[in-house]
Amino acid sequence: MITILLASHNEKKAREMRSLLPEGFMVLTAGEAGIEPPEETGETFAENALIKARVAARQSGLPSVADDSGLVVDALDGRPGVRSARFAADHGRPATDDENTRLVLELLASVPDERRRARFIAAVAFVSPEGDEAVVHGTVEGHIGHKSAGANGFGYDPIFVPEPGARTMAELTDDRKNQISHRGKAFRQLVALLTERYAPESKQNR
Repeated sequence: MITILLASHNEKKAREMRSLLPEGFMVLTAGEAGIEPPEETGETFAENALIKARVAARQSGLPSVADDSGLVVDALDGRPGVRSARFAADHGRPATDDENTRLVLELLASVPDERRRARFIAAVAFVSPEGDEAVVHGTVEGHIGHKSAGANGFGYDPIFVPEPGARTMAELTDDRKNQISHRGKAFRQLVALLTERYAPESKQNR
């Protein structure tokens, strides 16, 4: 059994990764490993993902994976971007998903539909205890709706409508979301990388 450390306390991300990995892999979260995430000081999603994966690999001695993702809105000049999780806090509000989504909707209140284009971007980094590194990316295009809808998601999912379609990410089933989401696309590339690297060992341990 190959143990992969996911440098996140988000159980939904862990569940998504577990659903994509083949038999022979086990995903351990940062919380389960007792690892606290470092400060995200990078200027890009890839830089932040690597910061977290490097710390996790160094502290745990395990192959480690970390993601950094966010919402990029054209009408907001690319914001929230790498500050997606802290967007409301940057404006003096509580750092919660609800406040983040509410702020985006407020800033876009007078923006017409044709200018509400946006995309989710994810960077997923892999770092081995030996120092090997890789970063993969995933993107999903869409637009920002006019109100929150759906409960099957987190972050900006309730206001992001992937294209083509009329439902928000938070209104999709887990299976459908994993098929089209930025993180799902990046994780699938990562799974291919992990399987290629560790498959011979995992087969021997089955």
